[in-house]
Amino acid sequence: MTTQTEDPRAALAGLIAGRSDDEITSGVKAQGVTTVLDAVFDGMAAAFRPEAAGNGNAVIQYDVTTPDGKESYQLNVADGRCTVARGTPAPARVTLTLSLPNFLRLITGQLNGQQAFMSGQLKLAGDMSIAMVMQTWFVPR
Repeated sequence: MTTQTEDPRAALAGLIAGRSDDEITSGVKAQGVTTVLDAVFDGMAAAFRPEAAGNGNAVIQYDVTTPDGKESYQLNVADGRCTVARGTPAPARVTLTLSLPNFLRLITGQLNGQQAFMSGQLKLAGDMSIAMVMQTWFVPR
């Protein structure tokens, strides 16, 4: 159980640390995949640092492979704000595709993005330069 002052990302990291893909997937399914992903993406939008993004504008799409199929979410960074949309309502500048367990590991800092890309655990399509710089647009892990 988390307290209101606890960092949600740290709490999530604690829940998945050392767990297998199957254990992570089972835990997320028990909570509801959409419920968990909605909370994670809302947290990402809340962690947005407009001063770090500067004039950066991009639609960043995540395609997360779940047991029930692909779930797509977009972070739309524009005009110093970051908003979340489920699905693919806008053309993405960059799309990141990965499994549910690896997505959770990536956003909690337990999976290095560069290593994940090099090993095929993370696939990128579109503007690779956005994928590199967008990491700085959010509160560090």
